[in-house]
Amino acid sequence: MRGGGLWQLGRSITRRLAHVDKSAISRRCFASESDLKKTVLYDFHVANGGKMVPFAGWSMPIQYKDSIMDSTLNCRENGSLFDVSHMCGLSLKGKDCIPFLEKLVIADVAGLAPGTGTLTILTNEKGGAIDDSVIAKVTNEHIYLVVNAGCRDKDLAHIEEHMKAFTSKGGDVSWHIHDERSLLALQYFCCIPIAFMGFPLRYTGEDGFEISVPSENAVDLAKAILEKSEGKKQGLLGSRKRRRAEGGFLGAEVILKQIEQGPSIRRVGLFSAGPPARGHSEIQDENGQNLGEITSGGFSPCLKKNIAMGYVKSGSHKSGTKVKLVIRGKSYDGSVTKMPFVPNKYYKRS
Repeated sequence: MRGGGLWQLGRSITRRLAHVDKSAISRRCFASESDLKKTVLYDFHVANGGKMVPFAGWSMPIQYKDSIMDSTLNCRENGSLFDVSHMCGLSLKGKDCIPFLEKLVIADVAGLAPGTGTLTILTNEKGGAIDDSVIAKVTNEHIYLVVNAGCRDKDLAHIEEHMKAFTSKGGDVSWHIHDERSLLALQYFCCIPIAFMGFPLRYTGEDGFEISVPSENAVDLAKAILEKSEGKKQGLLGSRKRRRAEGGFLGAEVILKQIEQGPSIRRVGLFSAGPPARGHSEIQDENGQNLGEITSGGFSPCLKKNIAMGYVKSGSHKSGTKVKLVIRGKSYDGSVTKMPFVPNKYYKRS
């Protein structure tokens, strides 16, 4: 961001948004050639050279004129603006919205300061994960959360089912699904106060903000951010744990037992030779005995090597442990490594 640009950005956004024809834009529409939904930024993506592909029922940009590797490096070195309007934002309100949400997620929502947020997990009765979610505490009686597009239907059904049970016992909570708003994610942005409502987040491994904006203003906001920024481009697609577990969220007994006794498997990062490992590739020890499997993997443009995540048996999770990855029937050398793979550069208040 140019020096002094923040104030100018705030003024220019306010001026532009005051003169928008709000009836001209609707948040979601369907492609004429398919059933794919479009965000209000669809035409903006296409005009800027975005290659549109299906993703979770939406037509989303997978690449612009730059290569995916160049875009990845730019996000790390300068910054990127992402259209994440396909995701589902919703608000929970009422004096009991926090105790209600704490029955569904593992986060210490009550411990969050107003205006802050966290990444969390929606759990089921067995302690398994239904979906991950970003939540933000607006006030003690207003929680904002975002769930993934591909899990929208099951997440909303899950929340609604438990809300009905909660309110039937006198709980004060209601919800609103923000289909009238769009979402922009500004990643690797200097963490200073900004002139519009947004919450800090770090789900790409760098600092940034997720911005909820009325859909009729989303295109102007995206243009203003890009025009007023240097280098930033459009982007692609312990005790507290114990206290929260004892608080009674779904699956708490299972998770509390794992905290006390230790889990049977561990999530690890991996480096590997050969082709990149993909989901469900087998992880073996050096003697060919099964240790677990890969959940996701690919080539890292930043590190110039293959990286992957997976689950292995406890005891085989220490950094430096030598393993074998079975990819398309062939075995390749690999090793366990600490995560994050790329050191972060989070802003820290002095």
